[in-house]
Amino acid sequence: MGTLEGKVALITGAGQGIGQGIAFALAKEGVAIAVAGRTESKLDTTVAAIREFGGTAIPVRCDVSDGDDITAAVDKTVTELGGIDILVNNANDSRPGPLLKVKDDDFKRAFASGPLATLRLMQACHPHMKARGGGSVINLVTSAAVRWDASNYGVYGAIKEGMRVLTRAAAGEWGADGIRVNNVAPHALTPALEWWMDKNPEEAAEFVAGIPLGRVGEPEADIGRAVVFLVGEDARYLTGATIPLDGGQSRWG
Repeated sequence: MGTLEGKVALITGAGQGIGQGIAFALAKEGVAIAVAGRTESKLDTTVAAIREFGGTAIPVRCDVSDGDDITAAVDKTVTELGGIDILVNNANDSRPGPLLKVKDDDFKRAFASGPLATLRLMQACHPHMKARGGGSVINLVTSAAVRWDASNYGVYGAIKEGMRVLTRAAAGEWGADGIRVNNVAPHALTPALEWWMDKNPEEAAEFVAGIPLGRVGEPEADIGRAVVFLVGEDARYLTGATIPLDGGQSRWG
């Protein structure tokens, strides 16, 4: 343990689910965590849990669709924790649904919290990572974008694919600054997925049956621990890649 001692991470959407799992895993390796999100009570819960097992964490109130919030979140992280080495873009406000029911405001909200937020956060963190000799960015995308049937995933897949392109561009442009940028496409037991599985047990069983490893991932043990590897020295030659953490369910070309 402690393989990332002295590093600082800003993680969006870290109040619950996958973001929280990543925060726990990184904190247990010595990373100081800026726990960012919209709901203060959830941030406080995550921060308290990290401090309870001896980690360092601060709550950072941030709506990623708001550019001023992003600036303030980065500034607070640097001021209180001393810099930024790791950025995890996890927060997103997009929901599955058929294209004919998508309203302009739905798409704009999804875009603002997806590609636009990702770009803004990467831009804001870049100078701080460069000043510390490099860093690592992890953007959370989705295997829904490569489903054989993308029905009901049009907007969600589109914004996540936009993030993937930004990842490739940043990896190419920022490699000389020592900054690596990768994507993770996870399946994990989030509150939203738990709710859906409880409400749709037959569909949920079919969904799980399609996962070769036979289960949905755990936010900390399966996603968080993989992120620990990706941001660490053992993955120092990996950048611009998309890593599917979904038990073998998806097939990326």
